[in-house]
Amino acid sequence: MSADARGDFSQIPILDVSGLYAGDDAAVLKVAETLRGYLENIGFLYVAGHGVSRADVEAVRSMSKAFFALPDEEKLKLKIDKNFRGFLPFAGSTIVTSSVAKVSKPNQSESIFFMHEVAADDPDVLAGKPLQGPNQWPDETALPGFRATIERYVEEMSALARKMVHAISISIGMPADSMDRYFDKPTTFLRLLHYPTQPAEEGLFGSAPHTDYGYITLLAQDDVGGLEVKNKAGEWIAAPPIPDTFVMNVGDILARWSNDRFVSTPHRVINRSGRERYSQPFFFDPSMDEMIEALPTCVPAGAEPKYAPVLYRDYLMERIDKNYHYRKGAAAAAATS
Repeated sequence: MSADARGDFSQIPILDVSGLYAGDDAAVLKVAETLRGYLENIGFLYVAGHGVSRADVEAVRSMSKAFFALPDEEKLKLKIDKNFRGFLPFAGSTIVTSSVAKVSKPNQSESIFFMHEVAADDPDVLAGKPLQGPNQWPDETALPGFRATIERYVEEMSALARKMVHAISISIGMPADSMDRYFDKPTTFLRLLHYPTQPAEEGLFGSAPHTDYGYITLLAQDDVGGLEVKNKAGEWIAAPPIPDTFVMNVGDILARWSNDRFVSTPHRVINRSGRERYSQPFFFDPSMDEMIEALPTCVPAGAEPKYAPVLYRDYLMERIDKNYHYRKGAAAAAATS
């Protein structure tokens, strides 16, 4: 890829990843080589041929709609906790760490987070490690089948994400399983989002311009649209819904890991459709205790990595503590204790 081509795009490409499931090394290599170009140049693509059924995607969307239709007092019974699990009320985050825009107004959305499940008696919980604990679930009598639907989807999305980790490893000249150890206990987030239609107001967004924090994001959209991706010319390129695909993008940690070989591209959401928008991004990140430093195949001979090593836990917590309103009091208290 030439330097001139980086960020020069006018649409988001589609990649059929069914070759990753074929048990054929040549098919896997073909997917990985195509993927490399998309991640180096655009940082975004649509993933097709992934094996996750439309029925399971739509089942999660139906559960999401049912949850957000509950009265506020019911949703607030699951208000987001110190472990970043639960319901985040409307306008509960402002992306002040955005590297691509000065953001002063909160995102026009409400959401509920489900992270990797950690039992209350797990050693990491007992040791007080951050973001470790059980998820919060709606009452089964109110939303029957909710937990089973979500957990099945997280399992499927995790399997797809691991396929993509293998393809990414191959794409940068490493064995397929070379990064598996970083994901022994992956940090995962499934965020169900509800975006009401928003007024046309300067600086107001469903999701303000930003880059994602982590490794990769796999997003299922409904049919409303509103996601836009920024190219190097400063144009916002629509990423409209395409049936049976996920939008995949590079997060900041993968960009950092690859020594900026892969690009973490700015994106935003604007919902002026006159309709309610529902989306379900799944974030697949390394274990919290992993040290992230540039991969050797991504650092030219004789050159120094662009970034110093960073503990993923520290990197993630800095961003969460700054961007989510409910965290700010806790973070300040911790800093003075």
